[in-house]
Amino acid sequence: DKKHRKSIEDIKNKVRERLEEPITEIHMVGGIHPDLPYSYYLDALKGIKEVRPDVHIQAFTCVEIQHLADLAGQSVGETLEELKEAGLGSIPGGGAEVFSPRIREITCERKLDGEGWLRVTRIAHKHGLHTNATLLYGHIETIEERLEHLDALRKTQDETQGFLAYIPLAFHPKNTEMSEHSRTTGIDDLKNIAVARLMLDNFPHIKAYWVMIGPKLAQVALSFGADDMDGTVKEEIITHMAGGESEQALGHKTLIRYIQEAGREPVERDTLYKVLEVF
Repeated sequence: DKKHRKSIEDIKNKVRERLEEPITEIHMVGGIHPDLPYSYYLDALKGIKEVRPDVHIQAFTCVEIQHLADLAGQSVGETLEELKEAGLGSIPGGGAEVFSPRIREITCERKLDGEGWLRVTRIAHKHGLHTNATLLYGHIETIEERLEHLDALRKTQDETQGFLAYIPLAFHPKNTEMSEHSRTTGIDDLKNIAVARLMLDNFPHIKAYWVMIGPKLAQVALSFGADDMDGTVKEEIITHMAGGESEQALGHKTLIRYIQEAGREPVERDTLYKVLEVF
């Protein structure tokens, strides 16, 4: 679908639009496109680096990585090395959904399964790429399935120590095939943060993603186990297409105020959690 496909020049122009802004990361994910060749993804990374060589690129979920390896007719490890050479810096946590086979059969039966997602993650960690992990909650999963998901992440982290952050993602039902479901409540959102912090003690960071749950609840989540709200975020598409009502971006000063009023110390960090500035 051309509507959802950007040319390499489109991608480069998108980066050029913000050349004057102090951006440290470009986050890029997509679906499994039936027609795009493997070379397109390498060229996209190279194109971004050509325009902005200093930026860190976090791109392609584990689902996409497996697809790219299949396209290239080679191993996941070989594919990751080529993506790294082209400019890939780390891998986001999307595509994990809920690992439960029951859930995946209903919601995403054609997507890489939970075991496959974890396998690609382990390979990425082995090849020196840090990743994040997510859980999409608030649809048809049970509490037990949420906990099984967290347990699988914890065990994987014990093996590899390659995860940087865990990010629970509240399901937004609008404009989806599950639009009859209600949005998650603030209590459920906070419980997911708190339980994750207790169970995933081997994860360095727990993120309250303000784009998903709103900046005010993310601010409260800093007292429930989260130590990260994410950054200013200049443009987000997926959540807002599903009815997300949060702002498209938060200014530096606004984000700093939220953190300070929560009794915490604002720290600007890069993708790999290197401290850039303390406010």
